[in-house]
Amino acid sequence: MDVLWESRQMLLAAFGQTISLLIVAGLGALALGTLLGAFRVSAVPALRAVGTAYVTVFRNTPLLVVFLLIYFGLPELGIRPPQFWLASLALFLYTSAFVCEAVRSGVNAVDSGQAEAARSVGMGFGQSLRLIVLPQAFRAVIPPLASVFIALAKNTSLVAGFGIADATYRMRGLINNNPGDVYAIFVGVALGYVLIVAVISLAARGLERQLEVAR
Repeated sequence: MDVLWESRQMLLAAFGQTISLLIVAGLGALALGTLLGAFRVSAVPALRAVGTAYVTVFRNTPLLVVFLLIYFGLPELGIRPPQFWLASLALFLYTSAFVCEAVRSGVNAVDSGQAEAARSVGMGFGQSLRLIVLPQAFRAVIPPLASVFIALAKNTSLVAGFGIADATYRMRGLINNNPGDVYAIFVGVALGYVLIVAVISLAARGLERQLEVAR
C-alpha cells in the first residue's frame, strides 16, 4: 500500500477531476434530460418527435462512439475546446437520454387528474408541467435518477483513453510503473469509486426522505 500513500496527492487530484466531470456532466444531463422529458410528454407532435429521436439515437449508441464523434468531429468543424469540456459534452449528451426517460416515467406516474385540475384553473401546458407535474414527478424518480448518476460516475472512467488525467488514467500509470503492486493499486482506486457511488446513494436516500409526502 506504500505506492498509494506516496501517490496520494496525485490520486486526490485525479479523483477531483473525476468528480468535476461527474458534476458538470450531471448538471448538464439533468437540465437537458428534463427538457427532453417535457418534449416526450408534450401535446405538440414535433416536440415529441424531437424527444423520441434524441432518446432513440443516444440510448442505442455506445458511449465510446459518442466520445469519438465529439473528439474527432468537433475539431473538423473548427471547434476545439479543452479536452475536459469535450469529455463533459460527450458524457452529458449521452446521459441526458437516460435522464429523459426517468423524468418521463415520473411524469406518467403523476395522476392525470393533477394536470386536468391545473388546466381547469387556466394553466397552460408549460405552467402545469413546471408547477404541478414535474415537482411530483421528481419525487417519484429520485431512485432511478440516482442509478443514472451512479452509471455516469463509472462512465467517467472512459475519459482515461483520451488523455484526461482522471482516477482511471492515474491508476493505469501507477500499475505500469509498479507492476508488483497491481492488486493494491486496483483495490485502492476501486474503493475511491465505491466512495463516490456511496455518496450519491446516500444523498438520494436523504433527498427521498426529505421530499417524501404522506399518501
